[in-house]
Amino acid sequence: MAEEAAVRAQAEVVRRLKHDKADPDEIAKEVAKLLEMKAQLGGDEGKHKFVLKTPKGTRDYSPKQMAIRERVFNAIISCFKRHGAEVIDTPVFELKETLTGKYGEDSKLIYDLKDQGGELLSLRYDLTVPFARYLAMNKITNIKRYHIAKVYRRDNPAMTRGRYREFYQCDFDIAGQFDPMIPDAECLKIVHEILSDLQLGDFLIKVNDRRILDGMFAVCGVPDSKFRTICSSVDKLDKVPWEEVRGEMVGEKGLSPEAADHIGEYVQLHGGLELIERLLQDPKLSQNKLAKEGLGDMKLLFEYLTLFGITGKISFDLSLARGLDYYTGVIFEAVLLQQENEHVEEPVSVGSVAGGGRYDGLVGMFDPKGRKVPCVGVSIGIERIFSILEQRVEASEEKIRTTETQVLVASAQKKLLEERLKLIAELWDAGIKAEVLYKKNPKLLNQLQYCEDTGIPLVAIVGEQELKDGVVKLRVVATREEVNVRRESLVEEIRMRTS
Repeated sequence: MAEEAAVRAQAEVVRRLKHDKADPDEIAKEVAKLLEMKAQLGGDEGKHKFVLKTPKGTRDYSPKQMAIRERVFNAIISCFKRHGAEVIDTPVFELKETLTGKYGEDSKLIYDLKDQGGELLSLRYDLTVPFARYLAMNKITNIKRYHIAKVYRRDNPAMTRGRYREFYQCDFDIAGQFDPMIPDAECLKIVHEILSDLQLGDFLIKVNDRRILDGMFAVCGVPDSKFRTICSSVDKLDKVPWEEVRGEMVGEKGLSPEAADHIGEYVQLHGGLELIERLLQDPKLSQNKLAKEGLGDMKLLFEYLTLFGITGKISFDLSLARGLDYYTGVIFEAVLLQQENEHVEEPVSVGSVAGGGRYDGLVGMFDPKGRKVPCVGVSIGIERIFSILEQRVEASEEKIRTTETQVLVASAQKKLLEERLKLIAELWDAGIKAEVLYKKNPKLLNQLQYCEDTGIPLVAIVGEQELKDGVVKLRVVATREEVNVRRESLVEEIRMRTS
């Protein structure tokens, strides 16, 4: 680096001499000195060594990984469409003020960009806040939409557990004024359908309500100003034991030990309709307006979930808090369960794969007149799902096809490149997914081997005899069965055999 600095200094001397119209001989002498120094440093070849890595918290996806990914996306999108959702998209960055103050303690994870000509911008942190901004900006009061896109968090990534700085979210939301708990129940049904369809193993969907939590905090003696910060402590209960959470509440957040113990009695409860009924009779909670409203809606929700036939996988869990500031009602989170061993009764959670809830106030934050648009939505944690499926494929050594090619156009003799190209053009024009090897005279064995390697099911072989007879020899790679098909029937035959 010191040598390069010397070269730069020398170049500056030359520039000044030229500017000051110095003696040409002196300039020539300095230029010679500069060239000598450059020569000693060596040419440009190999000087700049690239660091070949992806940025922290990001990754590349190989064709095999993308094939698994597309499978997952297709399952999710078909579910969203089955439920009547439209699709939207929004910019990858928003005005910084759009995102500020919407995520509670997680706001520190927002990626800020440099000032771009007077606009302070940040990369989107999720798809919900941009959706609320979109609704307010376009004065939309009623929509059912899905949105699948990348979001960004300046997190300390744990890549092995599917936590990244750049990752996809798959969101489904229902915006509009409807009768209570019908859209909320549908969101839970969607989570149930997707997790069942992807066959990830046993799962549990935990449900709670922000109003029940707030009512519980109030009756336990938590001051209003500490609601949100205590909420984020409670949210850690799925990862750390109660004693640790209690220590944080009392030690770090200044809550009285009595209030903390009182919270402890509630947040360790989970169950179904019978627990809701019991809490509706609870002498303290039943006196709190917010908690009573929340419990009433929770009872209604469980009635609808019973009609959908999915209550077996749903647990009303008072420890579920979800850290985001914008939730106002029902909140839920789906976790995958893993039986640690035969001797343990209680299944162990291996992490959240979906989450969501009701956020009735978010759109109003953006609307100039504060008009509210009630919303409820769910976000599918695609990265964690993907890392589970990826590990499973690795373990099973399942062969994953990375293309959808239906047929390879091949020839058995030399000098048939033109005929191969003519035939493949016919197939492409008919919408058939076809490939040809990029060689003038490839060996038939190499062409067949290519099909074996890539999983192409059919080979259309053109030869001199076939051309005379107006047929194409169609070979099934798996069984090696061969049939002659009339050229005009080839497209139909390929479609029939690969549908």
